[in-house]
Amino acid sequence: MNTEFQIFPDAASTAAGKVDALYLFMVVLSAVLSVFVAGLVTYLAIRYRRANNVNREHVDHGNTIEYIAMAISFPILMGIFLWGAKVCFFLFRAPEQAMPITVVAKQWMWKFQHADGRREIDTLHIPTGQPVKLTMVSQDVIHSFFVPAFRTKQDVLPGRYTSVWFEATQPGEYRLYCAEYCGTNHSRMIGKVIVQSPEDFARWMAGDAASDEPPAETGRNLFEQYQCGTCHRPANEEGARGPTLEGLFQSRVPLAGGQTVVADETYMRESILRPAQKQVAGYQQIMPTYEGQVSEEGVMHLIAYIKTLGAPAATKPAAAPAPGSPAATEPAAPATEPTVDTPTAAPATEDNAANESEGNAP
Repeated sequence: MNTEFQIFPDAASTAAGKVDALYLFMVVLSAVLSVFVAGLVTYLAIRYRRANNVNREHVDHGNTIEYIAMAISFPILMGIFLWGAKVCFFLFRAPEQAMPITVVAKQWMWKFQHADGRREIDTLHIPTGQPVKLTMVSQDVIHSFFVPAFRTKQDVLPGRYTSVWFEATQPGEYRLYCAEYCGTNHSRMIGKVIVQSPEDFARWMAGDAASDEPPAETGRNLFEQYQCGTCHRPANEEGARGPTLEGLFQSRVPLAGGQTVVADETYMRESILRPAQKQVAGYQQIMPTYEGQVSEEGVMHLIAYIKTLGAPAATKPAAAPAPGSPAATEPAAPATEPTVDTPTAAPATEDNAANESEGNAP
């Protein structure tokens, strides 16, 4: 971590160069316009000062000056808008292969958990060259996750999930701040992000023998503890009093009012803590609220487990045999043996075989 004075912080992520380029362009453009306006004001103040003998009669130029100003400024402003939109889309659309990490902010600490269950407080280890996606929620008040070297800042809200992603490019230690006033010890809610090479990060992940169980495993235990499977049964089982959770994540859920919602993390969190807010069509609202009973970390663990519940496996039809193969010329065997008692068949003989070939009963 560089403690010397710097005009700009370290640029240690793939987003840093994009953000800096846009920012510097706007600074240079603002400086050029400021110098131009200041120079024009100075020139006019001297040229048309009171003691100067000049023609002060009004000359009507129509709207020519306005049209020229619009013609020059419009493409510049639209270029800034499109450039900023491109950077914004890059910052808020995480790659699919991003490494998931959950974050719970509380007065006054940062709590991180990796996908394998590894936990950290006020320190986050990540590898270089690997996109990292943080899913964040606050346990009390509004916080803000801010890492200047990554050029990333995202509010962390109570009762709602927010996310941010970044990809570190340089190993080192970088400051983590809370950029939203969150109470008495707000200034002490700091941490650090330790960026390691992929090899060092793999050794760090494997070096703690007392690693916690993965979030999905913890979520499965909570699912069984609260007996959620009593109502939320697999799709092929009867008697379910609640909708199945198989293949729920990112699917479209029909609601009782006729609307549909996407089952993302925010929807699943609300359905666990306040199930009456969005009632699923076709089911009665009998699920109790778990608000105050399950912590924010517990909710994240339950969601991680629900994400592992894929769609039920469909019965695949048998593949058709290739033309000309023995299986294509031989009749298929029955799927099940007949259950009706039949007389014992006579031993096969040449005569019986001949009769069968002629289509006669034996």
